[in-house]
Amino acid sequence: MKKQLFTNYNFEFDKNEKKIIQTFCKQALKQVQGNSKFYAEEKAFNSVLTKLNSNEDSIKLTKDEKSRLTNQLKINIDYIKKEMNKSWFIKKWLMKSLYNQYVNLYENHFKG
Repeated sequence: MKKQLFTNYNFEFDKNEKKIIQTFCKQALKQVQGNSKFYAEEKAFNSVLTKLNSNEDSIKLTKDEKSRLTNQLKINIDYIKKEMNKSWFIKKWLMKSLYNQYVNLYENHFKG
């Protein structure tokens, strides 16, 4: 199998996907803000947030932004799945919507 030489980092998110990613980036920024060890993550998520707020149809991410966003999204999906498996019915029911949104976003845009 031949590896693709150039990767396309242009994404076209719908309104709901943009909102999910904006919320996701804001949460990530709250967690890493002020810590010098996470300067690169803070810079990447600030850049993604700025690009999402620009109201353009097509959003071009850098390789670093895409990889950091993809990695954090996978980590959150795994964490939510683990929490859902060990929680009771009501918590599981509340988390299922967020889990499905993250999985759909990852499958549609970032997988591969």
